[in-house]
Amino acid sequence: MPPPANAGRAPGPPDGGWGWVVVFGAFVSIGFAYAFPKGIAIFYKEIQDFFGTSYSEIAWVSSIMLATTYGAGPISSILVNRYGSRPVVIFGGLLCGIGMVSAAFCTSILQLYICVGFISGFGLALNLQPSVIIIGKYFLKRRPIANGLAMAGSPVMLCTLAPLNQFLFDNFGWRGSFLILGAILLNCCVAGALFRPIRAATTSVKTHAIEEGKDALKEEITKDVMEMSSPMNVPMETKTEEEGGKDCCEKINQYLDFSLFKHRGFLIYLIGNVLMFLGFFAPIVFLAPYAKHIGIDEYSSAFLLSILAIVDMIARPTTGIIANSKWVRPRIQYFFSFSIAFNGACHLLCPLASNYMGLVVYSIFFGLAFGMVCAMLFETLMDLVGAARFTSAVGLVTIAECCTILLGPPIGGTLIDTFGDYKYMFIKCGAVMVLAGTFLFIMNYYNYRMLAKEEKERKAKEEDPKSVRTENEGRNNWKKETIQDGPELEPLREEQEGLKKEVNGTNEV
Repeated sequence: MPPPANAGRAPGPPDGGWGWVVVFGAFVSIGFAYAFPKGIAIFYKEIQDFFGTSYSEIAWVSSIMLATTYGAGPISSILVNRYGSRPVVIFGGLLCGIGMVSAAFCTSILQLYICVGFISGFGLALNLQPSVIIIGKYFLKRRPIANGLAMAGSPVMLCTLAPLNQFLFDNFGWRGSFLILGAILLNCCVAGALFRPIRAATTSVKTHAIEEGKDALKEEITKDVMEMSSPMNVPMETKTEEEGGKDCCEKINQYLDFSLFKHRGFLIYLIGNVLMFLGFFAPIVFLAPYAKHIGIDEYSSAFLLSILAIVDMIARPTTGIIANSKWVRPRIQYFFSFSIAFNGACHLLCPLASNYMGLVVYSIFFGLAFGMVCAMLFETLMDLVGAARFTSAVGLVTIAECCTILLGPPIGGTLIDTFGDYKYMFIKCGAVMVLAGTFLFIMNYYNYRMLAKEEKERKAKEEDPKSVRTENEGRNNWKKETIQDGPELEPLREEQEGLKKEVNGTNEV
């Protein structure tokens, strides 16, 4: 009895059902990945006094954690492609818990860098990327809604972690708090367990049979090539080395498309974002310590992060709706540039806030600006490079951004240590972000002009019959040269084409 037609075929995205449980798991994983490095800033003042370190030294904890979370994104993607989202997220949750529990027994700031920065940071990286990928497998039509709900985990978690961390510190100290936070982070393992694979079980068996058939056919073709090329005495060692180098390059290009560095829009986005991240996270890291520095109590200082997170929670979907409108969508790069400059303007005005109400106003506008930037951070990149190259673009961007994410907070801490005042840190971050927003605005204007010019030239070329005829003649000449390469290779070409068609046919089944 023949097998059913859809045996071994992976079903399409269900767009609901268990997918909403997956969204809840992604909500937890993404929330911890984005909010946890900012939430532990509550403990910095006390850890600094305990170890007798400077502001710049304590700032390295969040910097290393954020940089590891961003920089390990490509590694996380490779692991997901190899093992799937569920085991990667569960393993990441275990790393997060182990890192924070180990941090509770640290006796030096260097050990905190390793436990909190590298171990927990890498665990958060293994939570972030798989959560985004699994949503794309479960949703197609409702994917924007699913992504929006999952990304809302970041402000919700930050809003919850800020007062919770202060409560834990008051009752258990920073060491006891780290033990409890390590246990809380183990909930990422539970979230990962919800990421049920959507692929059918019979697929692996059939794929194995297909691979065996492909290997047998490839061996036969290789033997024929050796027989045909023996009179020419082609050295096989050189050929094997060339094929090995080609295979290595092809494997690398599966994950990272380095041709994007020739893309004008991508380079503009990359330079602007790398500059922006020098001042993007430092104000969040130092907001609560700054409030304590000017005499505000611990709970009120922690509540500033909650205010920021609540406004951020509202700003993200609102910005998405505005950016998707017919008036903004065609020029979304300008809106993104304005958001970055607006963010910088908030930081430049922060030193004017000398009391608690002033910091509340700053937190509201900062949350609004922060939410605007985060809502369009990846949408603008997809607008520039397209959906097909988006995965590679994200990998390359995160690798480049992790350098400035790593340096941003420590540079701010160095300014605080040097001048003894937080205002210079806020001024530095504001100036950098205004500069980044201005750069992106000017260069995107240039990019839009060049794209319009190239489109105009292309249309003119299509309308010109001479250029079309010249292109057709060149194409015909190329075909003639290809045919003249040698009739003795024609049977091999036909056999290879047949192999490709057969393999493609089996892959489609």
